[in-house]
Amino acid sequence: MRHRMQGFGSFALFIGVPVIPLIVFWFIPMFVSLWLSFTDWDYISPEIHYVQLDNYVTVLKSPDFLGALWNTFFFAFWTTVPTLIIGFLLALLLRVQIKGRPLFKALIFSPWVTPMVAMSIVWSWIYEPKIGLLNQFLGWLQLPQPEWLQSSTFAMWAVIIVTVWKSVGWCMIFYCDALGKISDEFIDVCKLEGATIWQCIRKLYLPLVSPITLFLAVTLIISAMQAYDQIQVMTQGGPAGSTRTLLYLYYQMAFQQFNMGQATAVAIILVIITAVISLIQFRLSKYWVHY
Repeated sequence: MRHRMQGFGSFALFIGVPVIPLIVFWFIPMFVSLWLSFTDWDYISPEIHYVQLDNYVTVLKSPDFLGALWNTFFFAFWTTVPTLIIGFLLALLLRVQIKGRPLFKALIFSPWVTPMVAMSIVWSWIYEPKIGLLNQFLGWLQLPQPEWLQSSTFAMWAVIIVTVWKSVGWCMIFYCDALGKISDEFIDVCKLEGATIWQCIRKLYLPLVSPITLFLAVTLIISAMQAYDQIQVMTQGGPAGSTRTLLYLYYQMAFQQFNMGQATAVAIILVIITAVISLIQFRLSKYWVHY
């Protein structure tokens, strides 16, 4: 009996204690948000009335929600795919034993450790239409100089470029580690077989790094679905809602319109969408991930 009590105490110490922050900072807020999504709380009034599913019905029919949903998927796709491709290609290039390779890695990785808010402010200066560095460079090349952050056509692409630029070094580090574990014997066999570079990439490198690709894809998509800082600093969801994602719509509903019921409904829908996308990725991984 004493041994059982000691075993239970050890279980509570090593398993129960680490779970406490998860319960306090994740499960409880999640259940509170779910409860609020069925109310009409305005963030100020002490009175709370239940409205059942009205918030979800109103949100799902809202043009603002549908536009933000499209922007979220668009942003997630065009930040995840280029980041994976560029990160992988950079890792392949850095397999070559060249002088100063650690310095190149550090330079490429440095945007990842830079705060997004500070980086977004700098990029806002770069995108400035009249004196910004980017338009100055385009002017030297006799190319069009758009108003990047003031145009509904280019604003989202401007935010995507910043996000990819920040994340690509992080992906590169993971791919460098994965590629470094590939035995040189496999590469020698490819050379002896007369395989082209593309064939080596398609038949050797991509299959062997597929677990890392799955991890990075899931992480990047979740991060993209939760993007907020760069949008708040650079565009505030504009112009004309062209960069407003679901998370930014949640912020506007909750802290500008004081409609916590519909805002938390948007948050719950975002959580469900993220979970479904992650589940689909893990299901599809059975067909393309080689462990």
